[in-house]
Amino acid sequence: MTIALITAQARPIVEGRLPPGIEPLWWETPEQLVDLAPQAEIGWFDMFDKSAPLEAIRRATGLKYLNSFFAGVDWLPLADLQARGVKLTNGSGINANTVAEFALMNMLALARGHADIVRAQDRHEWLAPSMDGKARELAGAKVLIIGYGEIGQAIGRMLAGFRAEVTPVRRSGADGALGPDEWQARVGEFEWVVLAMPGTPETRGLVDARVLAAMRSDAVLVNMGRADVLDQDALIAALHAGKLAGAILDLTDPEPLPSGHPLWSAPGAHITMHMGGLPTLASRIAAAERFIANCGHYLRGEPLVSEVDLALGY
Repeated sequence: MTIALITAQARPIVEGRLPPGIEPLWWETPEQLVDLAPQAEIGWFDMFDKSAPLEAIRRATGLKYLNSFFAGVDWLPLADLQARGVKLTNGSGINANTVAEFALMNMLALARGHADIVRAQDRHEWLAPSMDGKARELAGAKVLIIGYGEIGQAIGRMLAGFRAEVTPVRRSGADGALGPDEWQARVGEFEWVVLAMPGTPETRGLVDARVLAAMRSDAVLVNMGRADVLDQDALIAALHAGKLAGAILDLTDPEPLPSGHPLWSAPGAHITMHMGGLPTLASRIAAAERFIANCGHYLRGEPLVSEVDLALGY
């Protein structure tokens, strides 16, 4: 029998539906995960605290197939998995709509000053109407989306519904997209710059002080990708200098952000605490269904759905 060590959160959907030949073991606590890991040939080890999953991977010397709900896999020891011949699948596309809706919610909230409205309600204060023209519309706004995978495309589709002018950045630069060597020269054209690329050595530090300086002073940066694609210190300096209108940051470095960190008080910073991709019932079901199907593919020696290229990191 092939032993599959699976998070108990997936048990209501997965139990009784795995292909013949797979015996499931269910883990509920970090201690159970680590203790049972040496038995696993197939693993689903996801936790928000990564210490136990990483230790489980280290101890799972018989591991051949590892599944993750998360789209971003830069937290995993990819080189080690590659050297061990472990196949890895991720959650690419499963939570794309969830993340995209969250991004749009925050863009709209910033555009219309929603945070000030909520704080005024907390104070039981009726805000006076303003004619200062600071409120924005997404209709007609020029938006650059850097990284046009599942999440970037979902954000683009939703923005199109608001009649925003979306320009994607793709590796190929095809179909009206800008290529990786073109977008930096044109970043100053856009009112919104959305980061939705994976975290890889190639993308690390991609949005640096030079890119931030080239952006419009009324532009808003939205990071729904990875924290390390952005030079955070350069962003803080740009916000304090009034070089940008704001930044929506679902990712920060470190996480959790310490209470005294200067990013909290940077003007125009909207920190959403990595809430964009939190699982929904629909995404949990989709992840479990994909895992069930992939277990069958694994046993039959077939290609896996959403298999990660361990050399590229996505």
